[in-house]
Amino acid sequence: MARRDSIMRKPKDSRGALRRMISFLGPFRWLILLVAALCVLSNLLALWGPDLAGHAINEAAAGKGKVDFDKVTYYVYRMLACYVCSSLLTISIHAIMMNVSKRTAKNMRQSVFDKLMRLPVGYFDRNQAGDIISRVSYDIDVISTCMATDVVSILTSTVTVVGSVIMMIRISLPLSAVTLFSVPAAILYPSRMRKITQPRFIRRSKSYGAMNGFVEEMLSGQKTIQAYAYEKRVEEKFDSINSSAAEAYYDADRYGVTIGPTMGSINNMTLALIALLGSVLYMGGHIDLGSISSFVLYSRKFSGPINEIANIINELFSALAAAERVFALLDEKEELSDAENAQVLSHVRGDVALKNVAFGYDGGKTIIHDLTMQAPAGKLVAIVGPTGAGKTTIINLLMRFYDVDSGSITVDGTDVRALTRRSLRGAYAMVLQDTWVFQGTIFDNIAYGKDDATMDEVVAAAKAAHIHPFIMRLPQGYQTVISEDGGNISKGQKQLLTIARAMLYDARMLILDEATSNVDTSTEREIQQAMRRLMEGKTCFVIAHRLSTIQHADLILVLDKGDVVEQGTHEELMRKKGFYYKLYRSQFE
Repeated sequence: MARRDSIMRKPKDSRGALRRMISFLGPFRWLILLVAALCVLSNLLALWGPDLAGHAINEAAAGKGKVDFDKVTYYVYRMLACYVCSSLLTISIHAIMMNVSKRTAKNMRQSVFDKLMRLPVGYFDRNQAGDIISRVSYDIDVISTCMATDVVSILTSTVTVVGSVIMMIRISLPLSAVTLFSVPAAILYPSRMRKITQPRFIRRSKSYGAMNGFVEEMLSGQKTIQAYAYEKRVEEKFDSINSSAAEAYYDADRYGVTIGPTMGSINNMTLALIALLGSVLYMGGHIDLGSISSFVLYSRKFSGPINEIANIINELFSALAAAERVFALLDEKEELSDAENAQVLSHVRGDVALKNVAFGYDGGKTIIHDLTMQAPAGKLVAIVGPTGAGKTTIINLLMRFYDVDSGSITVDGTDVRALTRRSLRGAYAMVLQDTWVFQGTIFDNIAYGKDDATMDEVVAAAKAAHIHPFIMRLPQGYQTVISEDGGNISKGQKQLLTIARAMLYDARMLILDEATSNVDTSTEREIQQAMRRLMEGKTCFVIAHRLSTIQHADLILVLDKGDVVEQGTHEELMRKKGFYYKLYRSQFE
């Protein structure tokens, strides 16, 4: 979970977040203008009602015991027509804004997802998946709800307040002065509460993101949790995280819910003063009974939006907190643009060289110190070493998921920083220890990355990966749908699918990071033989912990603490009886 001091920090730019929220409404400005016009019309009709009610009361009072029901009915029918029409317009307004908010949320999610696709790998290394998902789902839902309801409420309330003030001043200036007495409190109190509640809404959003991240991690590791009988500890930890999230939710709302009742009390005190002064004015003959009735109705219309605005301030604060988290993601630095006049890597031979490469993930701790290596085109290079030696880091640098701090990496004699990332990464096929399959058919999963793949090509790749017999035993063969994250097939079968995918992807360079760790030994030997046939003429980088699988490599790089301590063929390194020799013997003793 994020540290408390970062959770409790105040928002940096609420006004900027509000402006950017409004900018997402830009494509719907004509609909917003229509909503504004309908709001004005709806509220004018609603504001006409109290005036008609006052006329009806005056007509009833003027008869002194004999009421002219025709005139009273005339005003009542007109008042009823105003309120019905106003309600129909309000329904139309909400329908339009629901549509606008839905489409705005769609556009915002698309922008966030597109941004995620442009972010460097380092961003995902630093942030929990659950927190990212929370921004895409929960935070955008909060913003969408604000746009659907609060925008209408603010427009409606503004028109109602302005119209009510005009009508109240027209009826009685002294009574209006009493009513407007509540305005300073209505402005100052919510402003003060904003400073208290806004940081708490930030904390609430972050707490929910942390909780989502924890749940996502535990669900993905459910088998491990059960295997180690760790359920009780996980439950206790979730209880702690859940309690923190609930506390953050309560802490945000317990201050927010006081705004509406407090404003209601202020308005009720104002209404009592209106009743007292109105009675005095009536007794003095300065105002009639119908005007007092109309004024009371207008004062309620005036105070109602004030209360409503006070209530929606909570939601607005929450939406601003959510918006800052979403916009913080949108403002993240994207992967550096390709260099000006960057070359497209074409006609790849696969000659890769690293010269005096130094690199550290956080800048303060260097992982790769002074690495120099040569991978000739068409050769198989194995990278071995203890955990933390920097093997996977080299792969990240080769794929340019990260750029070197110093030194250079070249492909066919060209520095990778002078190449477009798309063409560089397209020159590699990759199989990782952590397999990834998506919900779709087996055919689609194997053909991923090669849009024009034919069934014959997919079948050939599956046969080479020794998974064709398994596929043919499935009810629909290659059209069998794999569930999300491949839950209906084993880990070994998923790994074979990713190997088939890499075999189908006709790249000149291949990266295998413990690519056969989830298959049995006999199948591994068969796959290794198939791979050797398919890797002929390609530059291959293999990370292996089982050293018996890389004895045939053209070059073995032995890493320790970020440095190449030995390099050569298996036979050469065994004759040296150095670091590699000790690693190899330790696996068989």
